[in-house]
Amino acid sequence: MGLEVVAVAENMWWWNRNVIMAMWVMLSIGFCIGFHCHMRTESMRKAEEMLTSMCEERARMLQEQFAVSVNHVHALAILVSTFHYQKDPPALDQETFAEYTARTSFERPLLNGVAYAQRVIHPDRQLFENQQGWTIKTMKREPSPIQDEYAPVIYSQETVSYIEALDMMSGEEDRENILRARATGKAVLTRPFRLLESNHLGVVLTFPVYLSGLPFDATAEERAKATAGYLGGAFDVESLVENLLRQLAGNQEIVVNVYDVTNSCEPLLMYGIHPPDGHMSPSHVSMLDFGDPFRKHEMNCRYRKKPPVSLSSITTPTGIFVIFMLAGYIGYAAWSHYDNVKEDFRKMEELKRQAEAADVAKSQFLATVSHEIRTPMNGVLGMLDMLLDTDLNSTQKDYAQTAQVCGRALISLINEVLDCAKIEAGKLEIESVPFDLRSILDDVISLFSATSREKGIELAVYVSDRVPSILMGDPGRFRQIITNLVGNSVKFTERGHIFVQVHLADHVKMVMDAKAEHGLNGHASKVNCTSANGAFNTLSGLEVADYSNTWESFRLLLSDGESLPYTLGNGSVSETLADKVALMVSVEDTGIGIPVNAQERVFTPFMQADSSTSRNYGGTGIGLSISKCLIELMGGKISFCSRPDIGSTFIFTAVFQRCRKGAGVDRKRSVSEVLPTCFRGMRATLVDRHPVRSAVTKYHLRRLGIIAADVSTINEALSVLSGQNGYSNSSHPGKQPSILLIEKDSWDSKIDFRIQNDLLKWKEAGRTNDVPKIVLLLTAETDKTRIGSHVDAVVMKPLRTSTIATCLQQTLGMGKVQNKDTHSGSNFLHHLLDGKNILVVDDNKVNLRVAAAALKKYGAKVECVENGKSALSLLQPPHKFDACFMDIQMPEMDGFQATQEIRKLEDMASEEAYMEEGSTKAKLRVPILAMTADVIQATYEQCVRCGMDGYVSKPFEEAQLYQAVAKFLVSQPISGS
Repeated sequence: MGLEVVAVAENMWWWNRNVIMAMWVMLSIGFCIGFHCHMRTESMRKAEEMLTSMCEERARMLQEQFAVSVNHVHALAILVSTFHYQKDPPALDQETFAEYTARTSFERPLLNGVAYAQRVIHPDRQLFENQQGWTIKTMKREPSPIQDEYAPVIYSQETVSYIEALDMMSGEEDRENILRARATGKAVLTRPFRLLESNHLGVVLTFPVYLSGLPFDATAEERAKATAGYLGGAFDVESLVENLLRQLAGNQEIVVNVYDVTNSCEPLLMYGIHPPDGHMSPSHVSMLDFGDPFRKHEMNCRYRKKPPVSLSSITTPTGIFVIFMLAGYIGYAAWSHYDNVKEDFRKMEELKRQAEAADVAKSQFLATVSHEIRTPMNGVLGMLDMLLDTDLNSTQKDYAQTAQVCGRALISLINEVLDCAKIEAGKLEIESVPFDLRSILDDVISLFSATSREKGIELAVYVSDRVPSILMGDPGRFRQIITNLVGNSVKFTERGHIFVQVHLADHVKMVMDAKAEHGLNGHASKVNCTSANGAFNTLSGLEVADYSNTWESFRLLLSDGESLPYTLGNGSVSETLADKVALMVSVEDTGIGIPVNAQERVFTPFMQADSSTSRNYGGTGIGLSISKCLIELMGGKISFCSRPDIGSTFIFTAVFQRCRKGAGVDRKRSVSEVLPTCFRGMRATLVDRHPVRSAVTKYHLRRLGIIAADVSTINEALSVLSGQNGYSNSSHPGKQPSILLIEKDSWDSKIDFRIQNDLLKWKEAGRTNDVPKIVLLLTAETDKTRIGSHVDAVVMKPLRTSTIATCLQQTLGMGKVQNKDTHSGSNFLHHLLDGKNILVVDDNKVNLRVAAAALKKYGAKVECVENGKSALSLLQPPHKFDACFMDIQMPEMDGFQATQEIRKLEDMASEEAYMEEGSTKAKLRVPILAMTADVIQATYEQCVRCGMDGYVSKPFEEAQLYQAVAKFLVSQPISGS
């Protein structure tokens, strides 16, 4: 049902998203259409404004030109009044008028012609006709009928001479215009009419001509009496407007019509043509004032063609629409992407939950598998330990020890697989506890001493004096890394050497930089890496994969720092002030090397060079992978250089903390190996032809406080001992060397004979105290056959400082060297557990027997139960037990539930005791240590959460058992301590 609701909701969202997108498109289209209409409106408005401007300009110019012509007609009327009526006899006749008007016609370009009509009243008609010699005629050229007065044309311009003798008052409209002009004294226009000659539309302008000057406010009667005649001019309106438009720009764009709108119902077209029906082009009307208040005229302008749509009104909305569509698409895509991301996130959350569930299942599986495998192995190894504590013959003991070695190898393999699983799950954590790096390296070297002796290879370790004695870090993981790398080298090396070096990373970098500046790197190092006898300047004299690890580089690293002052960073601060210590560790071997095609997958889990590697050398191929992950967790990196049939060199860095004074180091359990101090100030002579190997031997002697001088041959050593080459027995009697250490390859039968002779001479000379103790350094067990009769002691390699100390104490008669801190050994553990009541809870009877036997071995009183409920009944306060070792996975009630119930009982008992006694007492709490074969981090965290105090993994080991119980139990005094 829930899935259906989710599906419907998803469909609704999908539908809504499409609807919103469709609405967006529609709104975008509507907006763009509206914007287009707005831009078209603006374009039309601008076109109309331009049309208005052009129309007003044309109307103004037409009015100005018409006014100029009217003024010229007015001036001509004054001329007629002056020269015709005010002169006696008149100075003006038809010939003069025609000639004058013809010559001055350029001043009246708008007039088609002018003429003068004299006012004649009916009584004077006969006399007038007799004087003129013609009869007054109407416009139709018929004799004028009798009327009150007449206005016959007596003077005319040549262009209108055809109107001579015509009565201008013969037409009704013409008569009204003349009477109106006479009464007002202003120019009067006729309605449009067709001119006789040109057939153009025109108007006649009529001006009254008075006999004498009239006052400004003369009445109509006074003006009528003073009127002498009328001067008229014919305007060709079509020609007038055409000439005007021809002079102006943009004439082709607009059409101009001039109307007489005196009668607004029937306007008369004076110029132009009527627009066709349905013509929607914008138009503008400008009123025209020709000086006649009675008649009204207007100019109507319109575009010849409808103004086209502007390109911007198309491109701009289109661009906006495209932008809107892009924005919509982006929004739609973002919404879709958001939905996809949300869906992916939901799927990822689901996958995360599944992965977490799988991780939990995997952890549970690992815990179960670890427990089920380690539990029987615990029984096997525990029983083997118990068996080895019994009286066995050599064959039985060999069988038991072999089985024990195989069992521990299986446990080691299980641990590696679990480490891989923890690394993949990201649950591998690094401790930070004090530890002695040199002791760890000595221990690791000791693990492989038997194999190296059997193969006859040099196995050596060197730690720079600059490396602090005690560091803060994870000693177990560091030991695991070194063990993996050295183990691989031992496995794949049949001759030569394996050399482990530890230096400060900053010091190595400084030395390499100095070496590069002096031209000692690169090709030069390769050339100078051999000695005079042709051997390579390495630990064993064989070639190594990394040319930088030569005697020249090693010698620079051995320098005391005078020529290469050590600094941190860019300052000159001493390295002792640094909180962090970065180490560079190299493991060099002269083994078979790694094939070139396999070097890329060296750190891949469960990968080996080829299938034959596993068959010939064994292994799972996960050691290097685990080491790489551990090194990275320590803040370092790992790299390697390998050449087939030459060898390999693995180099890694790791970052540790410097262990300060008062840093909480447990002095009961010293992390350093205690070395004797009885050798300090002693001198020794070392015979070794290989300078690198000689430096390693001197490193161990220096840890004991022995001052060693190295020479290349026995002859040089004997010269030193006999006081030659600058050495005198009497000059430094207290510093005379008393120990002579000789490498195996510097010894032979001839040397033995010469030493015998020299020692005999010294004894005969009474120098018995100066006879040195001869110590031979051997690599293989087979080398013991080369020992001469005068060798005092033999030290088998690999060298370990404590081993050398033991040998020298025995040789010099100084007693036995102290073992490792006794408080961390079986003796202290025995006194720690002696007499303590320990409860062991485990459902496996074999494990119960093993745990009980291991604890009873150290004097503890052990009581065993098989489930949590039984433990709960025994641990109800008050009880007799000092500690409880409890298994985790048990039937009925597991270790976690039992621990929680025990803690609840202890809390209740503590509260009751407080209420009864009324005083503060220490809270009751029995130490409960988890005892299980499950060693993953999740189990440890669960142990802490449920109230357990510690963790002991199966099978028991002495050091681990001590570390677990030392924090909770107080030991009995040790006799003689």
